[in-house]
Amino acid sequence: MTIKNAQARSSLALLIEEKLGYAMIKQPKAAIQSEDRRFAQTPDANQNQFIVRSEHGVLKRALKRSQLQRIAQQRNIESIMGMSLTLCPDVTSRGRPDPDWLEHFIALAEDIANSAMQKLWAKILVGESIAPGTFSIKSLQTLKQMTQKEADALQRCASLCGYLEKEDSYLILLGFYKKPSLFDLLRKGAKESLNLAQAGLSFPHILTLMDINLIYRQEIESANLQKGQSLTLAYQGKHLSIEANSNDLVLSYYKLTQTGDELKKLINTPVNKTYRQLLGKALEEEFTLHWN
Repeated sequence: MTIKNAQARSSLALLIEEKLGYAMIKQPKAAIQSEDRRFAQTPDANQNQFIVRSEHGVLKRALKRSQLQRIAQQRNIESIMGMSLTLCPDVTSRGRPDPDWLEHFIALAEDIANSAMQKLWAKILVGESIAPGTFSIKSLQTLKQMTQKEADALQRCASLCGYLEKEDSYLILLGFYKKPSLFDLLRKGAKESLNLAQAGLSFPHILTLMDINLIYRQEIESANLQKGQSLTLAYQGKHLSIEANSNDLVLSYYKLTQTGDELKKLINTPVNKTYRQLLGKALEEEFTLHWN
């Protein structure tokens, strides 16, 4: 056995003891052979060679494992609630969270041991305490089931999202096209698209977010913008005003779902600098952009 294998087995053994409450030891070879004869089986190299080292019966061992699990869950909940008090601003609350929502929250959050994820759950509790109804149970369930890959995709997405106040929703601008006029039907309208991968959000990331229902699957188009009309988006403390310089301009974008909107609120990141540059370059010919 190599040193690396020995270290891996030692680490695994400690993990198992931590979760079971008991160490595991290797069975004597005679006991394994006796078990083989009992079931009239050929010895298997992959056969279980380890047993729990304990004088307690299986029921008592099960009760101990259950107690250890409950202790860990209690610590997780206490950590999340402590973080929520640390993060909570001194503002007026609109009411108390719904009791059923709170029970769902505790049931889903008690298994969250990662400190970064605990902070997200603490933010949810703060948000719901200030404004009940901010986070749906569906959003809690989505967050609970989210993998590290999916969480990374959401993090990358968050820095590209602009908030559209009139719709109370987030979107990611993709570009625009200009509808051809009646006097120029033979020519395609001007079109510009952003390469989001250059800003860190690749197409696989987008598909991942679509698969977990955080982004709608279809690109969405704005209404026709006429010369002088504008659209304003908020980007974490910055506001972007996009004013059309000519008629019949249509912006295209990805729109976050309700669940996506709710989970985006947990991630406070400034606008991606590369995305800001790409946006300016793509829109400069037909729009005037103002950041403030």
